[in-house]
Amino acid sequence: MGEFATVERAGPMSLVQDLGRTGQRHLGVSSGGSLDRHAAGWANRLLRNSPRDALLEVAMGSFALRFSHATTFALAGAECNWRLDGRPVANWAAHRADRGSLLEAEVARSGVRSYVALGGGILTEPVWGSRATTVGERIGGIDGRPLKSGDRLPYEPEAETLLAGAPREYIRQYGGQISLRLVPSNQFGLFASAHQQTLLAQTYRVSPHSDRMGVRLSGAPMTGVPGNLVSEAVAPGAVQVPSDGQPIVLMADCQTIGGYPKIGHVYSVDLDLLAQARPGDTVTFSIGTLDAAQEALRQQRAFFEGPVDNGVEPAGAGE
Repeated sequence: MGEFATVERAGPMSLVQDLGRTGQRHLGVSSGGSLDRHAAGWANRLLRNSPRDALLEVAMGSFALRFSHATTFALAGAECNWRLDGRPVANWAAHRADRGSLLEAEVARSGVRSYVALGGGILTEPVWGSRATTVGERIGGIDGRPLKSGDRLPYEPEAETLLAGAPREYIRQYGGQISLRLVPSNQFGLFASAHQQTLLAQTYRVSPHSDRMGVRLSGAPMTGVPGNLVSEAVAPGAVQVPSDGQPIVLMADCQTIGGYPKIGHVYSVDLDLLAQARPGDTVTFSIGTLDAAQEALRQQRAFFEGPVDNGVEPAGAGE
């Protein structure tokens, strides 16, 4: 195999990702994986790839990739004014690139993360069964780091019949207020009723000090929150409240244990929305149930892991 896609412009943070790494959290290894499973799932689905195939997560655009061999590719997620050899190409759609073609993205106009899938997936070396890049642990992708100019991403030329694009009802528009559904944690009762009301009644803003480990929110602080607890296992979606009273929603690259009290856990499917939030975007919380959260996740997984022509409606498809 001698086919490579060469990164000509890497942008602020471009990573090889997939569904993430499972079974290693007891070793302190975070799961990682694509932050927006809805957009990444569609990029692979449009090419009839496996949902586990590796693809690119491009944060904030300003990215360029040249193909050494004709291939198919698909785009989904943030709006980046993608162009192929200077011609505009549609987002949330699959396309074919000729040998030597250059795919380019401008700075994202809306949303944060765009996904680029190649037919058959990106074939970097897997680590513990996953090609996902976790920068904090320096594993996966290429040397466990963000991509840089000159990196070569191996792939197999693919000539599958293309789907024209995602149906309109599945295409998400980013910006505006994000509503997150929350399952109360086993520590919810440690928070005073005033803390609970503060969380649910106000509108938070996304802090610029947010990353793939966690999205920090700013608003009226919860004063006098419970102190640090004995460290215990944490997972993406947990909402920690440190001593400053400002919530942190943990994301895919989060640590595996933590001692901040947790007021709840965001529905896994709602983390896709938070992955596209920019600093200053607004966030609200509402109380949900564990059964509803699990059912929403089952629906999403059934949609992306089932046959391409199935009729299952993914949870929150039109949000």
